[in-house]
Amino acid sequence: MHSGVVATRSPDPKSVHGTPPIDAVSLAIIEQLQEDGRRPYAAIGKAVGLSEAAVRQRVQKLLDQGVMQIVAVTDPLTVGLRRQAMVGINVEGDLDPVADALTAMDEVEYVVVTAGSFDLLIEIVCEDDDHLLETINKRIRTLPGVRSTESFVYLKLRKQTYTWGTR
Repeated sequence: MHSGVVATRSPDPKSVHGTPPIDAVSLAIIEQLQEDGRRPYAAIGKAVGLSEAAVRQRVQKLLDQGVMQIVAVTDPLTVGLRRQAMVGINVEGDLDPVADALTAMDEVEYVVVTAGSFDLLIEIVCEDDDHLLETINKRIRTLPGVRSTESFVYLKLRKQTYTWGTR
């Protein structure tokens, strides 16, 4: 298991979704946490030129604004989730109700609205093939508005990183 920071903002530091722009010091704090999500605030403060209390306040503000999350990133295989897949979904009509329903499913790790061959791309993490089949066939394909799905089962995960946050 790795501890890390997932930055959930756009790479452009201008205002996003009503949140104020992120300054260089906050970006430096994010970089510090991405290197080690458990790094002490005092060490971060030393690296970015702030007090421990100031770092704590900034981190809390970044969390409250939804700019980043501090999470434990696990290897799904080690916690009994042996099947992962990307699923492309085509939708008839409004995408939002389908995206909302998918977002509510525990097996769905992320939902992306796309342009191209699919309206939505989702990543699913399941216990095994039976669980994957149940999730796709009984829960996703039966959602109102879902026209078709195409599944891409992962054979081997070669890279998974969350360090894009401040480039």
